[in-house]
Amino acid sequence: MKDSHKAISERKEDTHKGNYGRVVVVAGSTGMSGAAYLCAQAALVSGCGLVNLAIPKSLNNCMEVKLTEVITNPQEETKEGTFSAKAYTGIYELTQQATAVAIGCGITIHPQVKNLIKKLIREINVPLVIDADALNSIADEVSILKEAKNDIVITPHPGEMGRLCNLDSKAVQADRIKLAKKFSLKYNVITVLKGYQTVIVDKNGNQYINTTGNSGMASAGVGDVLTGMIASFIAQGLETYGAAKLGVYLHGLSGDLAAAKRGQVSLIATNVLECIPEAIQKI
Repeated sequence: MKDSHKAISERKEDTHKGNYGRVVVVAGSTGMSGAAYLCAQAALVSGCGLVNLAIPKSLNNCMEVKLTEVITNPQEETKEGTFSAKAYTGIYELTQQATAVAIGCGITIHPQVKNLIKKLIREINVPLVIDADALNSIADEVSILKEAKNDIVITPHPGEMGRLCNLDSKAVQADRIKLAKKFSLKYNVITVLKGYQTVIVDKNGNQYINTTGNSGMASAGVGDVLTGMIASFIAQGLETYGAAKLGVYLHGLSGDLAAAKRGQVSLIATNVLECIPEAIQKI
């Protein structure tokens, strides 16, 4: 963790945005544009040099207003306002410029989305952070994770982990560490099993149990912030396990700082997002 802290805090004077990586975020659908905002903005304020957001085209105007520094990239959509299968070419070409890709926040499990996600997982050749509906989209074909061309970090909550493992959330919670380790070893991924004392396990079974965070973070959108943070640290050059650990730690610390200001009951994802700079400065 100490080396990871140094990697994001020490910058040379003679640098430019290209030195700090490019994240591509694939997120959003009608009614779920907030998830795309939280993920993309979190990637940016966590230190990434440039963030591109792929979004269904009908959402582009509102995201252009909400996101000042993030570059929006409207993509082909279905009549329901989700990504369509035709979005593959545009998204794939966008990822060719990336150093990390975050995918899944607020995308739904529309049949065309599910097919799109599976194709992107097989073809994208940079590290992937997979969250939310991207995980739900592969629950019927989890072995696809073995086909990825680069490292994968998955960030499920207990319900999503249960769908991936064909278990209910109670069974997941009964032995979180063992289950996360088994999944990482079987599918060659880094597993971030979210919840109280989030569990992070690498591809070799090494594990880290996080101690930051609080129950006020049990709120919609908080996980989208984490996805953006982890992708940002990967894009900046950290190896994927280190980026996952650092992202989880700082995410929880941001939540603790936010709770100290607002209390846990009123805590929302935007508050966690706003405290990321303070959390980074603290380390």
